[in-house]
Amino acid sequence: MEIKDGSVIYPVPDDALLSEKERKWRIQLPSTYKAFIKKNNGAVPIKDSFNYNNHSYVIDRFLCILKVTGQSDDEFYDIGVVRTQLEERIVSDEDLVGVELLPIAVLFAGDFVCLDYRQDRAEPSVCVWDHEESADLEPVTYLVSESFEEFLKTLTE
Repeated sequence: MEIKDGSVIYPVPDDALLSEKERKWRIQLPSTYKAFIKKNNGAVPIKDSFNYNNHSYVIDRFLCILKVTGQSDDEFYDIGVVRTQLEERIVSDEDLVGVELLPIAVLFAGDFVCLDYRQDRAEPSVCVWDHEESADLEPVTYLVSESFEEFLKTLTE
């Protein structure tokens, strides 16, 4: 994947940080996503568009995984920080421990691309979370692809 120069957010996560996040979120990140984030943490893709259901979406930036310290403006793009901001709008069960929808990219106009663990905890699909239609404990999503790897193949300029 080609990314815009200077758009990676450092430091990129290592295996220890990814394992820590997986334990915290109670999920297994897809191996293709782990390889991607370790190289392109928070990057802005050159091929940034995809189409779904006669609608075109544009990725502003992929989210990153950081050890959040409160010391960097880039932490605004950390997955954990974004999850906290979205709170109950990305879960359907307030008693859930772990993650159902994991935001991985910011879309133009406030929606997010998410890994969707609701149907398959081992192999998440990729969806768009619609911020305008979603309400507390009622996330509205649209399936985009069956895997992260498949999703990357849909990106165009």
